[in-house]
Amino acid sequence: MASVRAIEEGERAPPEAGKRRGRLASPGIITVVFVLALPPLLLFFLFSDQAASSLTAGSLVWQRVKEQWSNIASSSFPEKSGGAHDRLLGGLLSPDFDEATCRSRYEASRRWKPSPFPISPYLAERLRQYEANHRRCGPGTPHYRAAVAQLMSGRNGDRGECKYVVWLPIQGLGNRMLSVVSTFLYALLTGRVLLVHEPAEMEGLFCEPFPATSWRLPADFPLIDRFFAGSIFPYRDGFLVDSKESYVNMLESNVLRYDDNGGGGGDGDASALPPFVYFHLEQVQLRLQNHTFCEEDHRVLDKFNWMVLRSDSYFAVALFLMPMYRAELDRMFPAKGSVFHHLGRYLLHPGNRSWGIIERFYGGYLAGADERLGIQVRISPFMSVPFEAMYEQILRCTREHGLLPQVTDASEPAGRPASGAAKVKAVLVVSLMPEYHDKLHSVYYTNATATGEVVTVYQPSHDQSQHTEARAHNERALAEIFLLSYCDAVVTSGWSTFGYAAHALAGLRPWLLMPPDGSKTRTDAACVRPASVEPCLHSPPSLVCRAEQDDDPVAHVPFLRHCEDAELGLKLFD
Repeated sequence: MASVRAIEEGERAPPEAGKRRGRLASPGIITVVFVLALPPLLLFFLFSDQAASSLTAGSLVWQRVKEQWSNIASSSFPEKSGGAHDRLLGGLLSPDFDEATCRSRYEASRRWKPSPFPISPYLAERLRQYEANHRRCGPGTPHYRAAVAQLMSGRNGDRGECKYVVWLPIQGLGNRMLSVVSTFLYALLTGRVLLVHEPAEMEGLFCEPFPATSWRLPADFPLIDRFFAGSIFPYRDGFLVDSKESYVNMLESNVLRYDDNGGGGGDGDASALPPFVYFHLEQVQLRLQNHTFCEEDHRVLDKFNWMVLRSDSYFAVALFLMPMYRAELDRMFPAKGSVFHHLGRYLLHPGNRSWGIIERFYGGYLAGADERLGIQVRISPFMSVPFEAMYEQILRCTREHGLLPQVTDASEPAGRPASGAAKVKAVLVVSLMPEYHDKLHSVYYTNATATGEVVTVYQPSHDQSQHTEARAHNERALAEIFLLSYCDAVVTSGWSTFGYAAHALAGLRPWLLMPPDGSKTRTDAACVRPASVEPCLHSPPSLVCRAEQDDDPVAHVPFLRHCEDAELGLKLFD
């Protein structure tokens, strides 16, 4: 059967759905049955008859949806005082928000399993301090207007009251989530205010993360004409690796230099510096540029009041390589494997449109199951794998590690309990392509399982190709990242930033589908379990700095190791 189609505005069930309703015997029964049937009927209209056909794959799933609907519906409302729901995530979130403006902020945690990482009290304290500084320096404030006037004057000026880092998006949603979390961590460490450029494809995608202020860069920002028109094509004089305002290029052209005291602009006078610096952190040939994570360079960068930053990488890892930040990072993150887990949950709240997709799909397909398994399949353009080879790898992974049961040729399950109450496992398939869902669905729809479990398979969307330039595509992608993070176990594709974001938000170590090497399509190990939930920095920075040798940091940093799916990549672990 085809996959569940993307949930789009205005989509309705076909007229035939209405004919499936049975007859009722009396007005009293009509009333009762109507009340009981209303939620599943809503599912028909919200998700089309594809959902209905999947739900009827096992009456057990249908029964469980009805039984749990009252709990699902009640979870859409704020928790009553004294409830078990930790709406502030242990002090990570501020309570100072209007819940209606962003329903996901205090509701998302209802679906997550308890975090394996306690919140550091110092991290919570630093977040409250940051919020206060953002309110003081954010858009619309006198300090912001003064900083913009200084920017337009053509020089950096002396130490301003407020410093800023302007984040530019690039690549797909997974890259953007990893990059903006890294930029926020950099802002925390350097006392800067984070402002994000929000092109049309990102409008309303995420909620405002800071109370009583905005992180959105105002439309009248002086440099905005040089930012991307979208995410794909820059203007001719946009910010690129060879931009004259790039920090590395200004070093090479002697506009800037550093000395033993960390001075900039020759004599160390901050007012002699250019009005802003562009910090380019895009991976090129699996390497970040030199002079990006050396202490002497960051002492110069710190003198600029305005920084424009563009990155597609999880460069938060590289900040841990710098001794000047180490003490602060140790206090904020005693568990090194918790960085994206905590900061992603703090910063990235789906907007109400994406959250509506999440709630409807979770309530309609996943909530009634005893267990949820997420399978995310991303075929990299530079690591092409035939469908059959990847499907076989998924089956090997899920069955070798007990994630999915074997099927039998019998029409009845071999291990069905006498009571008839079989375990229900919902499988969420997330992929641009429909074939993985369709084949897996067919296997478990047609055959009984050896364990007696009922396995149902769903796919929210299949857009065939990535369309980062389209807001609706990004809304669906964000919804699916969060739906994956609500699963009890996840299988994700190696090298996928989309998968990294999902399992790190969940706090789950995934089963990572290993990318094949160039000589064969079948990997020796179908999947491996990473050392931590942290994303991988595919492109480590050069650490030559002033030393003659570029040492492997894994050799001397105890909480760092190479990534399982990227030989040269770096990741944090405990």
